[in-house]
Amino acid sequence: MFVTEQRYFRKGFKMRDEVQHLLDRDYRSEAVDRVRENGNVLSVDGLTIRLADEFGFCYGVDRAVDYAFQTREKFPDRRIFITGDMIHNASMNDRLREMGIEFLSTGFDGPTEEAFDRLSPEDVVLLPAFGAPIDWVEKLREKECVVVDTTCGSVLSVWKRVTRYAKKEFTSIIHGKYYHEETKATASQTLKDGGNGRYLIVRNLKETAYVTEFILGRMTAAELTEKLAHGMSPGFDPERDLQRVGVANQTTMLMSETLAVGEELRKAMAERYGEENISEHFELFDTICSATQDRQDALFELLEQPLDVMVVIGGYNSSNTNNLAIIADERVPKSYHIASGDCIEGGTIRHKPAHTPLDAREEVAETGWLPEGPVRIGLTAGASTPNSQIGLAIGRLLEARGLPPEAALR
Repeated sequence: MFVTEQRYFRKGFKMRDEVQHLLDRDYRSEAVDRVRENGNVLSVDGLTIRLADEFGFCYGVDRAVDYAFQTREKFPDRRIFITGDMIHNASMNDRLREMGIEFLSTGFDGPTEEAFDRLSPEDVVLLPAFGAPIDWVEKLREKECVVVDTTCGSVLSVWKRVTRYAKKEFTSIIHGKYYHEETKATASQTLKDGGNGRYLIVRNLKETAYVTEFILGRMTAAELTEKLAHGMSPGFDPERDLQRVGVANQTTMLMSETLAVGEELRKAMAERYGEENISEHFELFDTICSATQDRQDALFELLEQPLDVMVVIGGYNSSNTNNLAIIADERVPKSYHIASGDCIEGGTIRHKPAHTPLDAREEVAETGWLPEGPVRIGLTAGASTPNSQIGLAIGRLLEARGLPPEAALR
């Protein structure tokens, strides 16, 4: 009897036990475990390091990494590809390359037609935690590849929301970065199944103000299009498409900003159409993922402690890590966003200044960054940062004060 091979997997291969030792080896940190056991505080010879209560790998990232390892175990003799970064963490993506997983693209641009042309039905393709735009998935289907989908559940929840908006003939206003993989994938959901959904991506409150100015008749459609064309769906007509709107977001944005974006749009709609008619013209549902919010809340709590220095660890192109860095920078004068633990080298720290774009590395080196005498350091990490990098940072901080890394284990 001929059995057709399954071509799409979303729930892994039930092989976690087989790959757990590899995950522990690559991503666990005994130093982090010890500091956690000590109430998230390490104090040695005048150096105090405080960890946030929530940091590092979230469930969605852990799941995606797990599935990638399982995929290599399941298909040891096949070519395995991934559409782009699995997560925004360089060490993680480098580890996948060491496992023989090839990347169809790097950065935010996505695969080219030539990259898709390389694929055959014998190949396995991973979809990253951010998800993938519908047209990418369709091309993989046409190539008859085996697809392993690691899209985060929180992202899927946003997709359901914008799909609902489209069915109700509401335009999805997406608070996010228009070039980010997740935002591209979310926007594409409004157009699936040949639908007539519409979307408009706004990056911040400044861009939201352009939209509200148009809604209130203070800006023309041509002026709005000139400013925000990069975030508009094909054929977008402001006069037609901004009469009924629903707000969604890239899951890793600052929740406070997403809520502010929604409130500005709600106020503009209420002023134009009347508060009594607001439900016919505006909807807002919180679609920030709980892990993103937990890490932001934990950082706010950590920042209530007296700190001399704040260090945030995570990929420079990681949206959730950049937002943590912005929060820290606004409250601790000496705040540093580092890509990995080895950015700390004695008296020098390599870091990315807060408020710089995700697509601009702009790493700078700073000497004399660590104050003399007793010092209190806060430490957190983005949702795509493994504990191994956090543990490395702890060890490097100890070495910067002339202490052995093993001091974290005492």
